[in-house]
Amino acid sequence: MTVRKGKKLTISIQEHMAIDVCPGPIRPIKQISAYFPRLSPTSSISEPISPNPKVLSPGSGVAAVGGGGLLSPVLTGATGGGGGGTLSAMSSMDTSIEIDSCDSDDSTSLGILEFDLLYERATSSLHCTVLRAKGLKPMDFNGLADPYVKLHLLPGACKANKLKTKIVRNTLNPVWNETLTYCGITEEDMYRKTLRVSVCDEDKLSHNEFIGESRVALRRLKPDQTKHYKICLEHPPPLPSPSAMSVALRGISCYLREWEIEQQRSLEERGRLLLSLQFLSPSDGAEEGGQAKEEGRSGLCVGVRRCAHLAAMDVNGFSDPYVKTYLKPDIHKKSKHKTAVIKKTLNPEFNEEFFYEISLSELSTKTLEVTVWDYDLGKSNDFIGGVSLGCHSQGDALRHWVECLKNKGKKVERWHTLTNELPGSTFHD
Repeated sequence: MTVRKGKKLTISIQEHMAIDVCPGPIRPIKQISAYFPRLSPTSSISEPISPNPKVLSPGSGVAAVGGGGLLSPVLTGATGGGGGGTLSAMSSMDTSIEIDSCDSDDSTSLGILEFDLLYERATSSLHCTVLRAKGLKPMDFNGLADPYVKLHLLPGACKANKLKTKIVRNTLNPVWNETLTYCGITEEDMYRKTLRVSVCDEDKLSHNEFIGESRVALRRLKPDQTKHYKICLEHPPPLPSPSAMSVALRGISCYLREWEIEQQRSLEERGRLLLSLQFLSPSDGAEEGGQAKEEGRSGLCVGVRRCAHLAAMDVNGFSDPYVKTYLKPDIHKKSKHKTAVIKKTLNPEFNEEFFYEISLSELSTKTLEVTVWDYDLGKSNDFIGGVSLGCHSQGDALRHWVECLKNKGKKVERWHTLTNELPGSTFHD
């Protein structure tokens, strides 16, 4: 290439590339992830990836590829005569780096949670013993977290439906060994409800942060048998959004209909009520020593034991509940009984009994209406929920009523789901 005097030397792009290219081993470009290696899912813990991988020299296990003189490092001891039968060390290393250097939350391990579940059929209670967690995702600036576990029964939007453990400070491997109990869980609930177990990080200066969750279908539990769970935490599933779904998806209308029914059922549940019914004849009353001990008196003894997971009606997140009972039809309006008011609770215990003097033949035509109210000073009380028991009832209410009439003198207890509407009733305190 000759250049005339006085003219500026110009080099084309092709000449520039030809000058800079030199034969030799291909060295991988260092990335930020190379300084912070992560273990791949298939690699063992004892063999971490080195942040400074060795580059094979041309003299040790290097084969010439093609006729251009470029050298490509290969694994030492590789067999095969051609380049197609060998595996490049750098390509394998690049692949591992590409897999493991993903900083997305979707590929980051959220941790492992251990807990036990036990359903006691006799007491209608569900016990969740939260044991420990390992390898939680760091949530604070110090690389640690302040984790706690929160339970939520689905479907169910009631605040009292949520239980949580104590907070363990500054750790990614917390140990709780704490048992949380749900009362009033019927066998029907065990068949259709799901327990959501979520781990959160407590933050005093801002909102608590979500770490991960897991969901357990309660129908998989066997009554009176403890089942141990050791599961990986997952991200919450996306909320169903009809607007975000394609209309062309098959079965979308059926799905939305079922989801709407579940949402309505969850809103109708206002809590649980434990009732005991006992029909006393004159002889039974004398033996019991109760209100029917006088000769010639027979009637129905209604025991209001306790409530669980009531809906919060006050701004403080609680209620001031009390229970009223009616035996309808009540022409003279003399069947009303009321318990005491329990302040600031969603799980009150009453343990009060009321007696209705009535014969067995008359009782078969009556309906027992039990309602739960929130007491408010200076204004009308708020209705929380109720249950109606009689020959025209359905489900557990009908079974409880029939069992009471068949077993004279025997006290029969059963949990009932409170609903926000009773057929043929007008709620006035």
